[in-house]
Amino acid sequence: MKNKKKLVISTGAGMSAESGISTFRDAGGLWENYNVMDVASADGFRKNPALIHEFYNARRRDLLKAQPNAGHTGLVKLEEDYDVYIITQNVDNLHERAGSKNVLHLHGELMKVRAIDDETKVYELRPEALETSPQTVIDGHHVRPHIVFFQEAVPNIEPAAQLVSEADIFVVIGTSLNVYPAAGLLNCVRPGTPVYYIDPRPAAVPSFVNVIPLPATAGVERLASILATNHKD
Repeated sequence: MKNKKKLVISTGAGMSAESGISTFRDAGGLWENYNVMDVASADGFRKNPALIHEFYNARRRDLLKAQPNAGHTGLVKLEEDYDVYIITQNVDNLHERAGSKNVLHLHGELMKVRAIDDETKVYELRPEALETSPQTVIDGHHVRPHIVFFQEAVPNIEPAAQLVSEADIFVVIGTSLNVYPAAGLLNCVRPGTPVYYIDPRPAAVPSFVNVIPLPATAGVERLASILATNHKD
């Protein structure tokens, strides 16, 4: 049996938009209602940790109401024919809930918190105990959202770049390609590797990128059709 091709997929906010998860930068997005530096920066956490805990408590409540969409489940189906790895900028768990096996989170995970005094201690929140505050203590540690704030390094960017450099096919879904360092992953693709970009309002991209100007659900369906036609083993 031949080895499956390595299909690496980078997803952004547009991947989860059709599940009802608010995007941050689009019109009507979360940044219109909040000052980004107040609720998603290292300085903001130092100044007003209670506000940041409240902000992410609300994001968790929103996530509980959301379900994976056909885009998420379509990526799971691709695992039948490809060795699929997902690199996501999203902090939701919809890829995992849909059944994706290999998910690397660049910007953290909403349903987890970590110890303030030891970032290696990460805790999954229980469904009945999703609310946190500056007073929350787990296993003897005060905790913070397991989120990469603005002004902080992105610890998983190097493993993500390595995955992209190994890809036989690279796909970008639902991102403006304006958020770095994630946007720079496109530069890690080996020359000659097929690249696809799914977004209803695609950014300008190099000529070697195949653009599919559709939302995630329809775009993943179209991608599956293209892969079945053009990349049969």
